[in-house]
Amino acid sequence: MQYWKKLSQEERKNRIEQVLHNNINFTKDISLGYPASKLDGQVFYDDAPFLKDAPTLQTFVANPNNIGCHTFGNSESVFGGTQDIEREVLNVIAVDIFKAKPNEFDGYIAPGGTEANIQAIWIYRNYFMNKFNAKLDEIVLIASEDTHYSIPKASNLLQIDRISVSVDFETRVIDEIQLEESLHLAKRIGKKYFIIVANLGTTMFGSVDNPEIYTSLLEKNQLQYKLHIDGAYGGFVYPFSNEKSVINFDNPKISSITIDAHKMLQAPYGTGIFICRKNLIENVITKEAKYVEGMDLTLCGSRSGANAVAVWMILFTYGPFGWFEKTSVLQMRTQFLCNELDKLNVKYFREPFMNIVTIHEEFIPKMLAQKFHLVPQEHQGNNKWYKIVVMNHVEVEHLTIFIDELKATLYVEERS
Repeated sequence: MQYWKKLSQEERKNRIEQVLHNNINFTKDISLGYPASKLDGQVFYDDAPFLKDAPTLQTFVANPNNIGCHTFGNSESVFGGTQDIEREVLNVIAVDIFKAKPNEFDGYIAPGGTEANIQAIWIYRNYFMNKFNAKLDEIVLIASEDTHYSIPKASNLLQIDRISVSVDFETRVIDEIQLEESLHLAKRIGKKYFIIVANLGTTMFGSVDNPEIYTSLLEKNQLQYKLHIDGAYGGFVYPFSNEKSVINFDNPKISSITIDAHKMLQAPYGTGIFICRKNLIENVITKEAKYVEGMDLTLCGSRSGANAVAVWMILFTYGPFGWFEKTSVLQMRTQFLCNELDKLNVKYFREPFMNIVTIHEEFIPKMLAQKFHLVPQEHQGNNKWYKIVVMNHVEVEHLTIFIDELKATLYVEERS
């Protein structure tokens, strides 16, 4: 690890104090030109005694705007402190976790994985248009049927066609035959440029796509493509549970990765992360944002520097070994659940290195699903699956209570 380490509470507190000192202080500094200020002092008291021991809350009250992309060119100088913190977070995630080379990536902390995915697709759409003079109807977006809804949303927003690839019902593995047929059809109707989204942990199943399935077929058919990894769910789990993972920037075919900090990392909601290789993000620079120092390369524009501080605090509280330990505990709890389901002959899907267990609908009475807040694959229509996500608050005791009640319902069904 080049950047990630565990820091003491005092070290973390001192670092954030330094960061806020390097930002503009709207209470003390004369600032006439920025349409910004600290949080309203009539509602959010910046002199509350507890704030001195709460660095993240101090930052929320200070209300820094981390507008722009701080790995590329200049940014608003008055928020330099929280921009430094954001760069430290990105170094940990890009270099230490996903094996990018230092200074060979761009990225930012986005308001969630949905935006981060759309950002990637926006970049590649413009990349093909800028480099190859591609027309909209020559570009196509491809992802599996299990892919997050942000992908069809991106297709709609960016006005590019989308192909949904089938997966096997039990294994959730991509149907290679259907994928190749779809590529041939797309080629016949004039598609020349392909944006691929592979999943590093789907939202419903935790299933992990093998990116090689996509890239081998695209290269076999001599098609231009860019490959994005949606690791919004699995990005803070899979690299730690599967030490042999090759879904990272060591793979030269992967151009970008999305990770969410507000899921497994337990950062405040509205904290996604987007990382891409150098020489890509400039395809979406908004030159019209001339009043913004460095202009803007993000979809959202203004965004809270406090989110960067929150992620930084979590990462540097645990350090890499503490985080490995935390994910290992969740893996053990997930395996415990699977073992108990096996004893009951209940059918389910589980990606071996993830902490999601998705159970066949026929084994779960609706009353039980409602009581334990299980999430269905479809709230309306013909639901076939319910999922359990073994998060930090889900302990073996909770799983045991669920298993006992599930066992009772199965026994009643057997008797009837």
